[in-house]
Amino acid sequence: MSEPRGIRNNNPLNIRLSKDKWQGQINANVNDNDNNSSLKGESDFCQFYTMEYGWRAAFVILCRTYYGKYGLKTIRDIVSRWAPAKENNTEAYIRHVSDYTGIAPNKVLGSPQEHPTQWLLIGYAMAVVENGKALPAVAMLKGYALANQP
Repeated sequence: MSEPRGIRNNNPLNIRLSKDKWQGQINANVNDNDNNSSLKGESDFCQFYTMEYGWRAAFVILCRTYYGKYGLKTIRDIVSRWAPAKENNTEAYIRHVSDYTGIAPNKVLGSPQEHPTQWLLIGYAMAVVENGKALPAVAMLKGYALANQP
């Protein structure tokens, strides 16, 4: 059996291709309508050279964009934007992340700088939901460090 898409693509949260071009992204120049992706059937999703770069992009989105730009401060806020009900069973996703982390869905998380462990747990739990299995944590820690470099 093949590995889940997020693992095949080194993209643990299954970030979709967009106008954003990420560090370490393999298909950064692929047109959204182009199917010349390096992995057949993966053309809607970012692919990264390493899992660390995939994690970096995930934490930039979670910490800088979701927390910093949009003010999303709870698991419910984050997952509701990440996995909207029109495409996902958002309540089940929230429940899984909350259960996996031990953090209540509506608990205010605090800033990623002051409470990095909570943000790491949330990212990791989301990757488990996205991929259906646990991933090695070392790449996640390296990706989080990359996301916090100037």
